[in-house]
Amino acid sequence: MTKDQLVKVTRYVSLLGGGVLTGGALTTFVLELALRRLGAPAYIQVRQAEHAYFPWFIGVIFVPTFAAVVLLVLLARGAGSPALRPAAAALVLLVLSLVVTFTVNAPINLDQFTWDAQAPPADWAGIRDRWQIAHAVRTVFCVLALGCLGAAVIDRPFERPSAH
Repeated sequence: MTKDQLVKVTRYVSLLGGGVLTGGALTTFVLELALRRLGAPAYIQVRQAEHAYFPWFIGVIFVPTFAAVVLLVLLARGAGSPALRPAAAALVLLVLSLVVTFTVNAPINLDQFTWDAQAPPADWAGIRDRWQIAHAVRTVFCVLALGCLGAAVIDRPFERPSAH
């Protein structure tokens, strides 16, 4: 694979993966707004059902996307490309989304697997609210990262034009 082909593939994987991650985050955000209407038993059942499948799907998308964005940053840095700044900003935003995921959302997800829908914890609504706020923050990071990836990829030459 030539360097130009590697850059092209890296750009496409970064942008496509970033779009899928952002779409998933936005869809989950809207779903969570709808779930606020449910009482504890139904809310818990939905959360347990969706998280039996959703985390592995996001992992399958996130890992190659993150790797592609890291590679995009490294390639842009090596080429002195104007794509470096938006690609690096996207990488920072993806790291921030991971921090939110692993410090707030994932621990709550794991805890919710142990909840009994017929005997929910007394503070279930507060925990739900904390998860939803953290997810909203994570969604903003994903949307901004996608915007940065778009700026790094769309209509931007990768190599810095040579001075004549």
